[in-house]
Amino acid sequence: MEYALITGASKGIGRAIARELAARGFNVLLVARSEDLLQQLATEIASRYKVQADYLALDLATGEAPQSVCDWCRARGYAVNVLVNNAGYGLSGSFEKYGLADHLNMMQLNMSTLVSMTRLFLPELHKQKKAYILNVASSAAYQAVPKLTLYAATKAFVLAFSRGLHQELHKTTVSVTCVSPGATDTDFPNRAQLGEKGMKAAEKFNMSPEVVASLAVKGMLAGKPEVITGFLNKLGAAMAWLLPKTIVERTAMKIYE
Repeated sequence: MEYALITGASKGIGRAIARELAARGFNVLLVARSEDLLQQLATEIASRYKVQADYLALDLATGEAPQSVCDWCRARGYAVNVLVNNAGYGLSGSFEKYGLADHLNMMQLNMSTLVSMTRLFLPELHKQKKAYILNVASSAAYQAVPKLTLYAATKAFVLAFSRGLHQELHKTTVSVTCVSPGATDTDFPNRAQLGEKGMKAAEKFNMSPEVVASLAVKGMLAGKPEVITGFLNKLGAAMAWLLPKTIVERTAMKIYE
């Protein structure tokens, strides 16, 4: 039996993607830290959508976590044909506001865990008639964002990695898509410790996680290399490419000061 595996599935965009995939008939495997939330979601999905749902609670920011997830799937005989690398978080404010351990932890989850999950599950994905990888980046991936400096850099990595891998695998049965959401009504602003100005800016342009999930899954199943959610986010990505970088960066910094 085939399954869609979603990391960071207990809240926000990850939870919405899990529901969206279940609504389309996919069995789901939910991975995140919060066991209570995962159990509730698995029960809800199995009851509402009549698909199989299981969960694994662990901290994906540890180096051994991806192998633990892979071993768990193998032990239970779960054949994964959709891998959603959604787990991640941001830190806002001055780069020097945080210690080295904080930065390295974010880099581990946003980049290293994503790469490890992708590499570990690719052999299994290649066995399927059709398989998909969906990596979640951010609208911050399209330019440097002072006061979100390292977070934006990690998401730029996710975008570049995903697009490159999409081309490498385009003659195989595995399709790679990167979705770049903008402001979304999730717990991200609180986790990232956004200031009042950043909070207000996010609230003005928030999309719902459900809309983001629908666009992401639709783009993934269509085999698109990249999905930017919403007209304003597409416009922002275009302007970041067209305008002088200094103007774009200083404008972005004003939001998070």
